[in-house]
Amino acid sequence: MGESSGRKLMVQVCNAKNLMPKDGQGTASAYAIVDFDGQRRRTNTKSRDLNPQWDETLEFIVHDKDSMASETLEVNLYNDKKTGKRSTFLGKVKLSGSTFVKSGSETIAYYPLEKRSVFSQIKGELGLKVWYVDDPPEAENTGEQKTESAPPTEEKPPGNLEGEIKEDEPENNKPDEDKPKEEPTAEKPKEEVPEETASPKQEVSNPSIVQTEKPKQGNERHHEVLKCADLNVNVSNGELRSLSSDRSRSAYDLVDPMPFLYVRVVKTKRARLETGSTVYANLSIGTRSVKTKSETESKDWDQVFAFDKEGLNSTSLEVSVWSEVKEGEEKSESCLGTVSFDLQEVPRRVPPDSPLAPQWYTLESETTPGNDVMLAVWIGSQADEAFQEAWLSDSGGLIPETRAKVYLSPKLWYLRLTVIQTQDLKLASETEAKVRNPELCVKAQLGAQIFKTGRTSSGSANPTWNEDLVLVAAEPFQPFLDLIVEDVSNSKTVGHAKVHVATIERRTDDQIELKSRWFNLYSEDESRSYAGRIHVRVCLEGGYHVIDETAHVTSDVRASAKQLTKPPIGLLEVGIRGATNLLPVKTIDGTHGTTDAFVVAKYGPKWVRTRTIMDQFNPRWNEQYTWDVYDPCTVLTIGVFDNGRYKTGEDGKPNRDCRIGKVRVRLSTLETNRVYANSYSLVVLLPGGAKRMGEIEIAVRFSCSSWLSLIQAYASPILPRMHYVRPFGPAQQDILRQTAMKIVTARLARSEPALGQEVVQFMLDSDTHMWGMRRSKANWFRVVRCLSRAATLLGWVDGIRTWVHPPMTLLVHMLLAATVLCPYLVLPTVFLCAFLILLLRFRYRQRVPGNMDMRMSYVDMVSLDELDEEFDGFPTTRPAEVVKMRYDRVRALAGRAQTLLGDVAAQGERLEALFSWRDPRATGIFAVVCLMMSLLFYAVPFRGLVLVAVFYYLRHPRFRDDMPSIPANFFRRLPSFSDQIM
Repeated sequence: MGESSGRKLMVQVCNAKNLMPKDGQGTASAYAIVDFDGQRRRTNTKSRDLNPQWDETLEFIVHDKDSMASETLEVNLYNDKKTGKRSTFLGKVKLSGSTFVKSGSETIAYYPLEKRSVFSQIKGELGLKVWYVDDPPEAENTGEQKTESAPPTEEKPPGNLEGEIKEDEPENNKPDEDKPKEEPTAEKPKEEVPEETASPKQEVSNPSIVQTEKPKQGNERHHEVLKCADLNVNVSNGELRSLSSDRSRSAYDLVDPMPFLYVRVVKTKRARLETGSTVYANLSIGTRSVKTKSETESKDWDQVFAFDKEGLNSTSLEVSVWSEVKEGEEKSESCLGTVSFDLQEVPRRVPPDSPLAPQWYTLESETTPGNDVMLAVWIGSQADEAFQEAWLSDSGGLIPETRAKVYLSPKLWYLRLTVIQTQDLKLASETEAKVRNPELCVKAQLGAQIFKTGRTSSGSANPTWNEDLVLVAAEPFQPFLDLIVEDVSNSKTVGHAKVHVATIERRTDDQIELKSRWFNLYSEDESRSYAGRIHVRVCLEGGYHVIDETAHVTSDVRASAKQLTKPPIGLLEVGIRGATNLLPVKTIDGTHGTTDAFVVAKYGPKWVRTRTIMDQFNPRWNEQYTWDVYDPCTVLTIGVFDNGRYKTGEDGKPNRDCRIGKVRVRLSTLETNRVYANSYSLVVLLPGGAKRMGEIEIAVRFSCSSWLSLIQAYASPILPRMHYVRPFGPAQQDILRQTAMKIVTARLARSEPALGQEVVQFMLDSDTHMWGMRRSKANWFRVVRCLSRAATLLGWVDGIRTWVHPPMTLLVHMLLAATVLCPYLVLPTVFLCAFLILLLRFRYRQRVPGNMDMRMSYVDMVSLDELDEEFDGFPTTRPAEVVKMRYDRVRALAGRAQTLLGDVAAQGERLEALFSWRDPRATGIFAVVCLMMSLLFYAVPFRGLVLVAVFYYLRHPRFRDDMPSIPANFFRRLPSFSDQIM
């Protein structure tokens, strides 16, 4: 065994449900074999039980903490037959190391059992708890001594088990603890592991170990992902082009390299010390000059400066060191010397080369010789490690608000509170109460969230609710969940209780039963007297995905519980290259316009923010970022903003960032392992109308290492299982989404530097639920466009029916006759035609990922009043006359919708009237027709009737009447309930 890293993985095999019977008698005797990192453990056998309960905890040693996330935990279930016979396979579960949680956060999770092959008959679920603990070295050594002192006992089964093994047999028939075994390959059949004869306690504490070959590490897996996509960017007209595989991939292959002159100033050494003096270094390149912080000689500067090489106006760098001496209120400065560098002689460094070591340079000075400065000068790119911490010449220096940063959204959970009942409430006396039978409700408060139950007026001190309240909790959690019982009728608080959020149980499935809890209620006065108790059931729901984005642009669909997270299926790489022709957003001193642009990209919980390029209308960022992809049907959002927060306003608060435009890229529209380098228009909607602000140039690549995982993702549900087993209502889901958005906005606004509220809301589309005439028209025309396809088809059928093109109509007659005479060719012909149509349309597929469409968004045909209504807040702040006019307009639209709904309902009521005898004569006629049709269909072959009906429908216009048909007239005369509406 290798050396331990001080970390242990604990796997609790809890139970299994609905296993497949494998013993021929309708039951199964199941046991589990758990493999992790070359180690193997085995549970006891539960005889003749399709729902076995083990509750055994198995312990594994983690050899490398860093590579644990790339390891795989595999649990195989087998049916244990009699001694000497082979065991049969019951299913397996594979878990990625990235889903393991730390001790204290574990919870039971049920995983569906997977098949070993296509022909395996497997069903059921396996309940597991997986967590890891970091032990101190002393505890680790003690554990090793205990393991050595109590070796596991093992009894060999009788018989020769080295024969040929069938497919359904388990792995490694005879485990050996002393000699490591090689990991079985996919071609070799798995051998059986016999059941140990030791006691259950000895099996759990001292399980047998089989050393196997360790799987590949995380970095090797990453290289495999990169090898499958050796591509380059072709920036001409957004076309795609893959290069030969001999080109090596780098961390910045989607963007252009930007040369920077790096200067690392470390410290200085003086020949003569002066008490009370500070020193600083000044760097000068032509007209550019910057100085380090002033420090005493005992402290180091250790600052890095990066100058954009293309913007330099000189070929030499001059570094001078200055001394400051404070005499009273005045400061005196003296130059300690200078050192110059020819930029043409500066060495070039390309990662992964090691950093350039600083050197001592003698400062040239006639007055104070003998002084030295330690620094390093090199030319690199934005891929240099020092780029993130460097003073940047194009970003205004070391201003925190202009730096590139990566943000993470808080991890969100749904907190479900079931209020059952209260007992022994100390209600107000009859003399104090305004109402004799008060109405009570329970209020739950978590931070700024407040949700209430319904009111109950039982007239007793033990009311019952049995009502669920769902809140949104964000890690790190709020300390307490407040429960308040209110007397609504008397406007009085009966009592309150506090629930420590850290002690709330977490669950991943609705099959896990929760225990209810009682909490004492206390009054809110100073005495805090006992006011009764409340019975609740509370848990953190880890089986849901907390939706904090609009449903159609979501970028993450993973469940809150880490145990339910599947391994990523691919890698998303985004290169933010630059922008062109940006319009000025603000003015400097009222003289000329300027734009300080930066880009924010959001995918999943990860937000990235580029550095701010100051005072440029054609900024070039050339920054590249990566995300893990867990679902291909997700959306990447990129927004461009003008930085206003690095300056404070007149009130002392930072200014707001101004939005410039936004781009969305749906990953499912991208071909795998291809680079899309395109320019997208930036359009922003303002109260005065839509305005084109410029263009942004980005490069996107979606790499996927496994086509099988990608195809499986399309067959799996979009959201986790709990959304379908126990769904929320539309109104409740919308409230929870708005709450989650507010939490994410507040948390990111507290970062340093802050990601402004206006930025987060613009990226999340937090105002899509608000009414707007423009959005309503856009959605209406979307429906019309979809229905126009059906209208086109109906028009084509009507053209066939009216013999507009006689040859086509005759051809349709022959095809229909062939279809009726050979009905078994209908479905093959339909699917073959669909395949051919799709094949022909492949050449006309979209080559460039789509962006937001101005015409489809209806921004070019919208009035200013409709835009003003869309930008109006809630509640409205407009004058009463404007609100009245808009209200009348909405009433007119609602009247049309009301009429449309009534017409649709009337059609259904007429159909229902055929069978309800509301119109006796119409229903009687319909009954006689049904009888005649039954006799006709019994006497005449079905094919002949269908052929005659089709030919009659397609008859020539000479034999056709202009009036509506008899069935249409009969249906329109049927009664509806429209005349009974008041």
